[in-house]
Parts: sequence; structure tokens; C-alpha cells
Amino acid sequence: MKTTLTTLTLAMLGISGIAHAQNTVTLYGIIDTGLTYVSNQGGGRFVGMTSGNESGSRWGLKGSEDLGGGLKTVFQLENGFNSTNGRLGQGGRMFGRQAFVGLSSDKWGTLTAGRQYDPLVDLIQPFQGDGFLGGIFISPGDIDNSDNSARVNNSLKYTSPSLSGLQFELMYSLGGVAGSTGSGQSYAAAAAYTSGPVNVAAGYFHISNGSGANRGTTTWDSLFNTSVNGAYSTAASINDARIAGNYIFGSVTLGGYYSYAEYTVDGSSTFKQTQKYNTGSVYAVWQATPALQTQVGYVYLKSSGNSSAKYNQFAVAADYSLSKRTDLYAWVAYTAASGKQDPAGTPAVAVIGSATGDSSSNRQATATVGIRHRF
Repeated sequence: MKTTLTTLTLAMLGISGIAHAQNTVTLYGIIDTGLTYVSNQGGGRFVGMTSGNESGSRWGLKGSEDLGGGLKTVFQLENGFNSTNGRLGQGGRMFGRQAFVGLSSDKWGTLTAGRQYDPLVDLIQPFQGDGFLGGIFISPGDIDNSDNSARVNNSLKYTSPSLSGLQFELMYSLGGVAGSTGSGQSYAAAAAYTSGPVNVAAGYFHISNGSGANRGTTTWDSLFNTSVNGAYSTAASINDARIAGNYIFGSVTLGGYYSYAEYTVDGSSTFKQTQKYNTGSVYAVWQATPALQTQVGYVYLKSSGNSSAKYNQFAVAADYSLSKRTDLYAWVAYTAASGKQDPAGTPAVAVIGSATGDSSSNRQATATVGIRHRF
């Protein structure tokens, strides 16, 4: 009966050839659920269950088919969901995290097409603070997509093989607007180099936010998730340059990142100057035991152009592995904001990384404990 059910299930999923050595299909996932306290969110104290604190809850299918001569077909379908209530993530998309297919060569690299992560997420994020213990170690509001709040639709991405520790990626995403080829398009590039204990990476992305009547129609998901950059949703485009690196001293890793993001203006924008954000972050990770990892970090964000807001963010986190697939985690974080956040002179309110929503004041604290299981 078990064999029959398994065969029937695979047939329903449209998976064939799974028993052949040259063809592979893998079902995988993460369930991450925690209990979170936020001192001030939306004007009041929040205590509740939260999903995807360390890693976004997800399940997916990925696989390949060997075509011979070192060439293979690759694909990945990845669904995001809220583990506290079962709802779909990423705006209700079935496979909102990733959905792509492509060709991969041992010699020439990989070309994929579909909904994907941008090159900066792939190559730079692993060396940032959130590459270890979550979205409390990146810019308030994730205004530079350092914690991959946004994915890219309609995209073509090339990933090179590793060349003596050097790897690079290129991406172009088609806007798909009839009569206006450039409206909504985006492009990105990044490179990373690893040599022993030294890891460095840098990259750049450009997002067209749509032109004229198509303003707000873009190939990227929205980056306008909090008041940190909410006043600039009519930007003509978003540009971001980022660099990150770390150095490993035995059980200790020291690192940081810097990003410069700008939200450009044109006649369809409701603000008058290019809005600029400079973000700097430093962190330290200590692998205290094979099972216990701890991290501390600091992030500074300064805006200019139409605003004068500054944000100082501090975070401490720990993760304890119960097994290779299950771990427990805890963190505390605090942000203090000052200055004005928009052209109207509204006082800046606090936000912690990509982990919280707006405070109604210039201060915010949060604490989370949770469990994460991989399968």
C-alpha cells in the first residue's frame, strides 16, 4: 500500500524518472515558528506567535535531469507559508519564493529563467550578519533588500562556475510592458571571492518602478514595507550598491556590510529629490560549541535627500542545535530612530530589520524564542 500511494503521489505531481540515477527530484522544507514580543508595534505592545524568524517557512521541489556531456536540466519550485496559520506567503503565490527552470553545465555555468533571488542575495547575503542568525542584523525596514524581502519575476540569471574561489552572477528581468520595453525592467550583477578564512563580495542592482501610467508596476516584489522608505513608493527607480565580507578566526567570525541605496525621482514622483540611504553593519559570530552559536551586531542607517532620519540598531542572538535538522533559537534587538523620515517632516519611527513593523515612537525592542526544523 505504501508503495502504491507513493507511486500515485509522484504521478499526481508529474514527477517521472525519479528511480533513475541520472534524474533526481528532492522534496525539502523548513518550518520555523516562534513566540515574539515587540514593545511597540502599530501603537501597542505585541505578544504572539510568528513564522519564519530565522528562516522563512517553506516547502519545495528541486531536481535535475542528466542530458549527457556535463549538461543537465535543473528546476526549483519553492512555496512560502506562515507556519502559525497555514496561509500562503509572498502575496498568496503558490510558489512565491522561487519558480525557475534552466540548464547547467559543469564547464560553462548555469542559466535559469523564472522567479528567482537576485545575485546580491545569492553571493553577498551569506557574508552579512543575517547570513547567520536572521533579519535583525540588516537595515531597518530592509530598504536595500539585504534580507531578500523581494524576489524577481520574469528573470534570466547566469551563474558562473567557481574559478579559483571567484564566482559571479548576472541577471536581467523583462518588464513585459507593451510599447515600453524598459518600464518595470531590472538588472543586477554580483561577484564573490573566497580564499581560506577571507570572504568578500560586492554587487549592484537596478529596479525600474514602472513609467508613467505604469508607475508601481515592476518585476520586483515591493520594498516599501515600512515607514523607513514608505514615502518613496513613487520612485522612478531603485539602485543599490553593496559590499560585504568576513574573516574567520577559528571559532569566531567577524564581518560586516555597507550599502548605498537611492530612490530616484521623475515627474510622476510625489517627492522632489533623489532619496538616499547609507547603511553600515558589523557583527561577530562565536561558535561556542559544536551545537551552540551566538552572535552580536550593530547596524547604522542614515537617510538624506528628502529626509534626515538616522537609525541605530543593536541585536544579540543565539542558536542551539538539538540535531542536524532541529534547532532552538532566541534573540533580542533594539532600535532608536531620530530625525525626519519623509518630505513632510514626520518624525522617524523605529523598525527592527525585517523582523518588525512600525513602532509609533522612535524606539522599539523585540525578543523572540523559537524552534526550526528542516526536512
